[in-house]
Amino acid sequence: MKKTSSVQPLVWGVVAVAVVALLGYGMWRASQPAPEVFQGQMEATETDIAPKVTARIAQVLVKEGEQVVVGGTLMRTDSPEVAAKLAQATAAQQAAQALADKANNGARPQELEMARLQWQRAQAAAELAETSFRRIDGLAKEGLVAEQKGDEARTNFTTSRDQALAARAQYDLARAGARPEDQAAANAQARQVAGVVAEAQAAQSETELKSPVAGEVAKVLAKVGELSVQGVAVVTVVDLKDQWVVLNVREDRLQRFAKDAEFDAVLPALANKKVRFKVFYSAVMPDFATWRATRAGQGFDVRTFEVKARPLAVIDGARPGMSVLVQ
Repeated sequence: MKKTSSVQPLVWGVVAVAVVALLGYGMWRASQPAPEVFQGQMEATETDIAPKVTARIAQVLVKEGEQVVVGGTLMRTDSPEVAAKLAQATAAQQAAQALADKANNGARPQELEMARLQWQRAQAAAELAETSFRRIDGLAKEGLVAEQKGDEARTNFTTSRDQALAARAQYDLARAGARPEDQAAANAQARQVAGVVAEAQAAQSETELKSPVAGEVAKVLAKVGELSVQGVAVVTVVDLKDQWVVLNVREDRLQRFAKDAEFDAVLPALANKKVRFKVFYSAVMPDFATWRATRAGQGFDVRTFEVKARPLAVIDGARPGMSVLVQ
């Protein structure tokens, strides 16, 4: 009994020391500042895709969450106006090309033969008129015929000779074809109309909206039967491989997030997955985001900087808008 009574004070003393130690540790922990946590947000490249031609939506070929490749068709539209313009431009091109071919190819063989025969007939008539003139002129000089007959024969010869020259010129013109200036003008007109056709064909190709980027369809605003207006986005595609986090950091904490600096962060949405990031961008935010002093005359206005950092490896399952915590 004496032994037991001597041990109890020792036990109680040890318990008292432990309680005091625990209380002291608790008070010490309570006096320590809480760890500072920066909360950021995941971002990814998003592309809003809009049509270049106003038309009625005929088909929507994608749904939200689907993967698309570059050049993949997103939707088809129906535009009778574009089809009509293409038909008009095609007809104009055919007409202009026919005129250019006519100018380049010259007269047809039948036209050349007709011009040659007309020249030969005029030449024969001129030779006959010349022979008659010389005969009558000789008789007139001998006084066997009146001078009036000689004048008439001379006039007939001159007229026939000029007609033969004109027929020869017409034949040579048919052989030579159109002038170089006329050919150049006809070819230029054909090229101009070909450009109009190309423009109409480009507009027709735009009735099929294709994706300029690869990624995941995030939003689909297009509905069959609606009028798709030029320049208004109907589909949003996000590239989940091009990821980064955005943090708003006070300038007195900015040293940790200097350019090319690396830091660890966790994503609560992915079971607190730990990820390593590297800073690639830092810039001051507008004045409305400044941390201002609480009392005038004390402290200073602390500017806020926007910091962007990319993960060292692509984060599977990460989506824009997910929170990122940095201690």
